[in-house]
Amino acid sequence: MKKSLLLASLTFLIVGSLVLASCTSSTTAPISTTTTSTTTTVISTPSSTSTTSTIVIPSSTTSGVVTSTAVTTTTGKWWDSLGTPEYGGTLIDMLNAPITAWEPYYGTTGLQGYCPYLQEMWCNDYTVDPNTWDFSIGWLPSQYAANLMLTAYSMPNPYTVVCNLRTDMYWQNIAPSNGRQLTSADIVAHYDRILGLGNGFTTVDPYYASTAGWYPLISVVATDKFTVTFNWKQGTSPVSILTIMQAAGADDTIEDPDAVAAYTGAGNPALGNWHNAIGSGPFMLTDYVDSSSATYVANPNYWGFDFRWPKNKLPYLSQYKLLIIPAAPTAEAAMRVGKIDAFSGMPVLDALNMTKTNPGIVVKQLPQGNELTLDPNNAVAPFNNLSVRIAIQHAINIPLIASTYYNGYATPWPASLTENQMGLGGWGLAYPNWPADVQAQYTFDPALSKQLLAAAKFDTSITYPLILETDADQGLYQIVQSELAAVGINLSITLLTAPTWQATVMTSHNYTAFCARNQGILGFNFDIFRQFMRFTPGYQANYIQVNDPNMTSFNTQAIAAQSIGDVQKLLTQANLYAAQNHFAISLAQPSTFNMVQPWVQGNPGGNTLGNAITGTFGGTAGGRDPIGLWISKEIKSKY
Repeated sequence: MKKSLLLASLTFLIVGSLVLASCTSSTTAPISTTTTSTTTTVISTPSSTSTTSTIVIPSSTTSGVVTSTAVTTTTGKWWDSLGTPEYGGTLIDMLNAPITAWEPYYGTTGLQGYCPYLQEMWCNDYTVDPNTWDFSIGWLPSQYAANLMLTAYSMPNPYTVVCNLRTDMYWQNIAPSNGRQLTSADIVAHYDRILGLGNGFTTVDPYYASTAGWYPLISVVATDKFTVTFNWKQGTSPVSILTIMQAAGADDTIEDPDAVAAYTGAGNPALGNWHNAIGSGPFMLTDYVDSSSATYVANPNYWGFDFRWPKNKLPYLSQYKLLIIPAAPTAEAAMRVGKIDAFSGMPVLDALNMTKTNPGIVVKQLPQGNELTLDPNNAVAPFNNLSVRIAIQHAINIPLIASTYYNGYATPWPASLTENQMGLGGWGLAYPNWPADVQAQYTFDPALSKQLLAAAKFDTSITYPLILETDADQGLYQIVQSELAAVGINLSITLLTAPTWQATVMTSHNYTAFCARNQGILGFNFDIFRQFMRFTPGYQANYIQVNDPNMTSFNTQAIAAQSIGDVQKLLTQANLYAAQNHFAISLAQPSTFNMVQPWVQGNPGGNTLGNAITGTFGGTAGGRDPIGLWISKEIKSKY
C-alpha cells in the first residue's frame, strides 16, 4: 500500500491551501519488507571563542579540482521538472540558539554550526523519485541511502562492513591540513575519538551521549589508504549495523584530525573556536558573530557533483548564511519579509497566517516526528500499576485535542513504539491495526477512568508533580492538567530549562510522578533500534524507567536478528506490547510546517530545504545530502 493511501486515510493532515508545487508534492511508498541477504554490496550512482573578525579563504592549490557551470541539458528524469540549476547567490537560514561547538565530539550540540563544512560517509539519495520516497521522516531505509564519501561498501559477512573511500577528497585549504588528501586514517581517527576505540581515546571520555547503538562495534581499521573496515561483534544484526552507520548525525560526521591534534587537549577536548573549523565539505566557515550569525562561502576545493546533474560541480550557492534568531515571532517576521529563506517547525496558526500574507511561499506539512506524551515514572508507585496508567489514558481526549487545540492538524490516534506511518509501512504496528480490546483502552472515558483509579486505591488527595521542559507545548499540558483533575488526579507543573530537565530526569531520574518535554517518548519515526533502547534498562533514553523483561528481550532479539523480516516481526510484537502496557500516555501527534521561499529551487524533499543545500548543511533542516539547491535570480527579482 502506497503512502498515498495512508494520506487519503489521514485527510485531516491535508489542507488545500497548504500544498507544494507539483514538483515537490509527494506520496511515499512503504519501506520494502523483502528479506535481504546478509551479504550486501552497494555502489553509488555518481561516482568556542567568538569574535567578529573575518578570515580570507585561500585559493585552491590542490590538483585535480574541477570547476563547472550549470548544465542545462534535459535528462528525461523526474528532476527535470525542478528547473535549470543556477550558480551564485546567498541562501539565508536561521537557528534559534547560538552555536556552541564546531565539530561532533559532543554530539548534536552545535550540529547546525559544523554541518556546512563537514561531510558524512552516507547521504540521502535524491535521485529517488519523491513519489517513491520523499525523505520526509527521519527513518532512512538502506535502499535509499547513497554513498557520499564512498565509492562502494560491502558486507563480506553479517558483522563486517568494508567501505571504499573516494580518492578525490581533500581537506579545505586551511592550516594545518592545507588541502591534503583525505584518507582512511582520517575516518579511523574520527571513530576512535568519538567512540573511544583507540588512538589514545577511551570510553571514559565524554563521547556522544547517544552512542549506545555503536556498543557492538569492536574496531575500525584502515585496511589500506582508501579502505576502512568496521568490525562488529558476531551476532549483531546486519539491519542494525547499516541503520546505525547510515543514520544522519554526529556519529557519521568526519572532523579533521589535524585540527583536533593542533587545537585540542585534555582540558579542551573539543574544537570550540570557529577559526579552527576545517572540513572536506562544500562550504568554508569565514565568519562567526556570537549569538548573531555564521557565514560560509563555497569551498573552491570541493570534490562533489550533483547526483541528479552529474556534470554540475557543487555547490551552486556562492554563500550560505545562518542568522541566530532566538524569538520565534522575530524569525517569522523575517521569513514574512524575505530576510530568511527557510523556516521549519512553524506552529499551525502561524503557518496558516503565513500562507495568507505570503501566498507564493512553498509549504510542506508533515506529521511531527513523534507522539507528544505524558510520561509517568514506571518505577514508582502508583505509576508502576498498569491499571493506573490505563486510567490516566482514559482521562485524555486525544481526538478533541487534535481537532480543537491543534485545529485539526494533528493525528487523532495514539501511538506506540514507532510512528503510525511507519507502522502502516511495515515498520511497527499502526493504531488501525491494533486489536479492538487494545484500541478500547485508549478511548476517552472519564467514568471508567475513575472506576479504575478507585479499584487501584489511587490517592486523589495528593498533588502529583509534572516536571515539564520549558520548550514543551505548555498549553497542551495545561489541558492535560485540567482533564486529569476531572478524574481526581491533581498535577502541579514545574518548568525546567532543557539542560536542567535532562539532568533531573534523564541523568538522575529525580522525579516521582510525571515528566514531559518537547518530544514524547513514543512514536518516533527515526532509528528503530533507538526506539527499542527507550524501553530497555541501562540506556539514558529510558528515562521513564521501564524495566520489563519482554521489552528487554525484544531489544536483544532485534539487535541479533539477521534479516529485515525478522526485525519487522519483532517490531510489530514490541509495538503491540508497548500499546498494551501504556508505559507512556499518548496525547497527540501534531503537524509541523516547513517553509521555503519560492526563489529557492531544486528542492524535491519533505524537509524545509530538502534536507540539503549542496552537499551537507546544517540550519533548520539539518542534513548531509548532495542535492544541489540554487537561488533563482529571476524569481527573487519579482519579490
